[in-house]
Amino acid sequence: MTAASVKDELDDILSRWHHWASRASAARGFAPKSLVVGDYQVSRQYDDANGALDSDLESRTMKTVDFQVQQLNAFWRMAIHAEARNLVAGWECFINPRLPENRVDRRAVIDLARAALVVRLRSAGVMDRA
Repeated sequence: MTAASVKDELDDILSRWHHWASRASAARGFAPKSLVVGDYQVSRQYDDANGALDSDLESRTMKTVDFQVQQLNAFWRMAIHAEARNLVAGWECFINPRLPENRVDRRAVIDLARAALVVRLRSAGVMDRA
């Protein structure tokens, strides 16, 4: 596996994770869970045609990514959050004030955090092993 493909795979995972973690709602509405039967799930054995199984797999994968990000040290976690947000935006416009001001130093911290996250995601089975 080349370095470019690992970078592309991690970029994809981080942008999907940021979208999943933000769970932003554009409008007010009803709560996503009922107070009485909030954790009840109907059988999905025949529900693969409309993507229910795919969305369940994506949700489980993103929960694993979220757990692995939370296990990083605080400095790297901040770097990963900023990187994921920038990947969704398409350019580097979000900068965490706790990260270095110098762009080269900041990129070095982000690259170290990404490398640590790749190791964790590979061991968790989210990313392909090299």
